[in-house]
Amino acid sequence: MCGRYSITTVPEAMRALIRYLERPNFPPRYNVAPTQPIPIVRMSEGRRQFALVRWGLLPAWVKDPKNFTLLINARGESVNDKPAFRNAMKYRRCLVPADGFYEWKRDGKHKRPYFVRRKDRAPFAFAGLWENWMGPNGEEVESAAIVTTDASPSIAHIHDRMPVMLGPEQFEMWLDCANVDAHTAASLFRPAPDGQIEALEISDRVNRVANDSADIQAPITAQERAEREMDEAAAAGPKPRRKTTPDNGQASLF
Repeated sequence: MCGRYSITTVPEAMRALIRYLERPNFPPRYNVAPTQPIPIVRMSEGRRQFALVRWGLLPAWVKDPKNFTLLINARGESVNDKPAFRNAMKYRRCLVPADGFYEWKRDGKHKRPYFVRRKDRAPFAFAGLWENWMGPNGEEVESAAIVTTDASPSIAHIHDRMPVMLGPEQFEMWLDCANVDAHTAASLFRPAPDGQIEALEISDRVNRVANDSADIQAPITAQERAEREMDEAAAAGPKPRRKTTPDNGQASLF
């Protein structure tokens, strides 16, 4: 899955890569989290348009958003069948600009974070789906989800899923909902080439959304790893011994 990601590439470089006309001056974001506004690029009147939407897709048919599950990811294997994504897959595909994402590896009761990026540090875009929800009182919410697929072998030991990472040569096919049908577009749902990406184990600072600076992407140090292991050992602690009743030689029914 993809529950956090980063977009730190300077705006002009991202604009040159994806070729939209707008000139947004968005700041670097090292720890993008669900429900936050995220940039997407979609087709509008025959051109690529930059927009800000909520991360967490809200289908148009939802009656009460408060009672609806937050959909930050869409499994590529089922987007053409699931009611929540089916129409967006046909008509509202988008790009989600990024330059890395975070994943957590389960180690017993604990999860250890990793930062995944291209080895050449180049930016890319996730395959995304967007929707426009209209409320009964005229409220309007534009939202998006990131499509996921099986993980590349090089990072499968961390998690079995990863976001679909698209390169510039795939942007046109993904965005062209008018001429490329949903099932054809789904052929892009493949893991990133195994030699293209790398995963760095990082500190637990990424776990707090408030931590949004470059240092959260730094590889974990030996001292940080030792401190983490000490904290995990302390959290596990010795199991309390069960109290036992002395055997008085009398049988008991309980």
